[in-house]
Amino acid sequence: MAHEPVTVTLEFTPNPNTLKFVVNRQFLEKGAANFTEFEKASVSPFAQKLFGIKGVAAVMIGTHFITITKTPEGDWDIIADEVPKRVEAFVLTGADYFLEEWTQHTPSVATGANAEIEMKIREVLDNEIRPAVAMDGGDITFGRYEDGIVYLHLQGACSSCPSSIATLKMGVETRLKEVVPEIKEVVQV
Repeated sequence: MAHEPVTVTLEFTPNPNTLKFVVNRQFLEKGAANFTEFEKASVSPFAQKLFGIKGVAAVMIGTHFITITKTPEGDWDIIADEVPKRVEAFVLTGADYFLEEWTQHTPSVATGANAEIEMKIREVLDNEIRPAVAMDGGDITFGRYEDGIVYLHLQGACSSCPSSIATLKMGVETRLKEVVPEIKEVVQV
């Protein structure tokens, strides 16, 4: 794989302000690293390179893809032209995508009365929902569960997508309620 040419394929997402770039390299084993501003990307030289493109508002690095969200004045033609060039150049340097001090947020293990419910929620999220939303350039992570309400973080293409509320209510909430009847509502944090 190291000698194979770097390929970057552009994919549209349901979010008109976000594009997904699929790359034939692995950036993360699982999940995603979401950077909503340049300063927060200090732990990822890779993300910082992408923020260097005029008009980039946010960068999410997934397992084999990058999701770019543009600013209102951002130009898709410039971004779509520059991202593949910067990705290829960075990959070919062989540099690490993340600094050693970067740690992927791993949710704490649930304990107490809600432990079993949280475990079921995380299982459905990790095995069914996250892979599906990753296909659209997004990610959904578990925040917390209390008083029958599931709090989720929407990232990448999901964070500001016009259809994110519909996805959350009709898709995610419906599926989680099927598995965990105790759930009253799913909300975005």
